[in-house]
Amino acid sequence: MLDFSNCGITGLCVHHIGNRTNGEDILLSKNNHDISDEKLQDLLLRYFLAPFSNVEYYSFTFSNGDVSMNPVYSFVSEIFKKANTLHDQSIDIAKHLYEISVHPQIKAGDLFVSVFSDIEIDGELCQAIGIFKSENRQAFLKLNNQKNDFSLKYDDGINVEKLDKGCLIMNKSKEEGYKVCIIDRANKAGEAQFWKDTFLNLKPCSDDYHHTKDFLNITKNFVTKQLIEEFEVSKTDQIDYLNRSVDYFKTHESFDKDDFEKEVFQDKGVIKAFRNYDEIYRGNNDLELIDNFDISTQALKKQAKIFKSVLKLDKNFHIYIHGNKDMIEQGIEKDGRKFYKIYFKEES
Repeated sequence: MLDFSNCGITGLCVHHIGNRTNGEDILLSKNNHDISDEKLQDLLLRYFLAPFSNVEYYSFTFSNGDVSMNPVYSFVSEIFKKANTLHDQSIDIAKHLYEISVHPQIKAGDLFVSVFSDIEIDGELCQAIGIFKSENRQAFLKLNNQKNDFSLKYDDGINVEKLDKGCLIMNKSKEEGYKVCIIDRANKAGEAQFWKDTFLNLKPCSDDYHHTKDFLNITKNFVTKQLIEEFEVSKTDQIDYLNRSVDYFKTHESFDKDDFEKEVFQDKGVIKAFRNYDEIYRGNNDLELIDNFDISTQALKKQAKIFKSVLKLDKNFHIYIHGNKDMIEQGIEKDGRKFYKIYFKEES
């Protein structure tokens, strides 16, 4: 958990990053930005930190496994070591981002590099460095009262409620690549992974959050894609497997793979197929998963949303199945029409 209640900004640099492929320039500031205004500090803290409410930790990495070769890791390490290098290192960060901003869909924007004090993480206070990019400006109206009359002007600026891209690097676990949280509002396939993979070069931390998230993803993909290729299962059977999977995570504090397989899949043949799929999935996606871990309620809450328990019948009906699949039967009329028979005790 992160707590920002005692947090303050001790340094800030701002630069503008264009898209090199589109012929746009990079504009570098000459000095640190003045943040002595308390109202400005409050707005910046809200803009920078409010999006990091649901924490998912990553760490810096590099293709050869030597994290010291990661440019952003090296730049922020210097800032943590010597606070007075903030401006010089922020320029290096800006130049690095500019050099790799070659995809034509990557938007130009303002880059903020800031240093935070007293962020509480897991009960301990630590320093942090934030790297944020604002890509979208919005028009706004400004109404002024002048000599008992009003003047109306317009301008464009940054909406402090909508951070486009950001990362927060906590000064913890340096040898493992620090603890990093990220925000990226981009949805387009060509640029969606640019911030995390190309610029920052991050990998998920090996923690309970990612173990929970990844195992739920493996289960969902197995049930919705692989299971129907190996076994004759109905749509209601698939939904039942998905419901039992989520129920296991909801009703247990810790995860045990053997227990999970017995409770959810039950059939030895299905369990064997799941184990084979699990092994292949981990290898293809380079996942470092363990088979026993404490279940993360945050990850469960997020991932449970993608477990669909809806049976869609043509364009006429949606049936939501949340429990006992024995309460629903499927059949075919003599004229070929398909039907479901639903049993219930009470109507509400």
